[in-house]
Amino acid sequence: MKFKHTFNVFVDNFSITYKQLLYKLIVAVISCAVIFAGLSPFIRSLLNSDSLTRILNGVKEFLINFLNGDLSELSNISHKVKEAYAEFMVLLETKTTQIVLSITLIIAVYAVGKWFTGLGNYAAAAAINDKMTLRANSPFLSTLIRNLKEASLYNLIYVPLTLLFDIAVGVAMFYFIFYLLSTFLPFLICLFLFVLVIVMANSVKMTFTSDWLPALIRGKMGQKASFIYTFSRKGKGTLNVLSNFVVLLLIIFGLNVAALFCTLGAGLIITLPASSVIILSFQMVNYFDREEIKYFVDKNNIVKPLKERAPTREEFFKGDEN
Repeated sequence: MKFKHTFNVFVDNFSITYKQLLYKLIVAVISCAVIFAGLSPFIRSLLNSDSLTRILNGVKEFLINFLNGDLSELSNISHKVKEAYAEFMVLLETKTTQIVLSITLIIAVYAVGKWFTGLGNYAAAAAINDKMTLRANSPFLSTLIRNLKEASLYNLIYVPLTLLFDIAVGVAMFYFIFYLLSTFLPFLICLFLFVLVIVMANSVKMTFTSDWLPALIRGKMGQKASFIYTFSRKGKGTLNVLSNFVVLLLIIFGLNVAALFCTLGAGLIITLPASSVIILSFQMVNYFDREEIKYFVDKNNIVKPLKERAPTREEFFKGDEN
């Protein structure tokens, strides 16, 4: 039933997808502008280098001769390209400091961009909560501003943790699968294993962090209490949540791949922001179901637990306001 309720809540909150799209586009444009401004001098120095120019011209000449069937000069052209490539690698060795600074800039901008994206996710989750509990259509911007302090603190903890986890898993699995296993396994099998491991790793990560946002927003816990709550899995059906996340991520991955190839990437404009809204909807539904809290899946239907839990004294006096 979680999937059915998640889908209904997602459809009921579909307008948030467009707000997420606009917000994420703004963050992406600013991030790309900062990276471009920071890296353009270094990139121009590489593009204007004689060795890179000779590599590109050599590759172009090689392809033209190959397509025209003139094979006599291919060996000579290949030799020139190899010489130019060796010179280009020597050039890169002289620019080690600039390369390190460029990589640092990219990681820093990516981390800050993830932090701002996290603010949008927090606002989207708060808006979904308002719709599920009060049928309130909370404006995205005002919700973002109203929850800015809590969202900022949450993302200062969440973003570094998940970023380190993603980098560690991604690098380790890429090395293990494409370097060690590729010696005796076909490329397509290695690619399948890599995608499978990444999906499983993200499912585990989301399983253990799925209660964090709902605990802050709906449970009205503090940062420390919500952090402890999300990693305390007692009585939370961890395997059930994990299996749901695996299926959900595979469906989302399939939809995004289909949008990429079937619409030449145009469909990603909708599927990417919709993916985050679906994940947030599932997190809220999972929390509401487990805590036995009734909620709206749409304007005509309410999900009620078999035995509705009475609010605690603290919850009663706090009310439903964010």
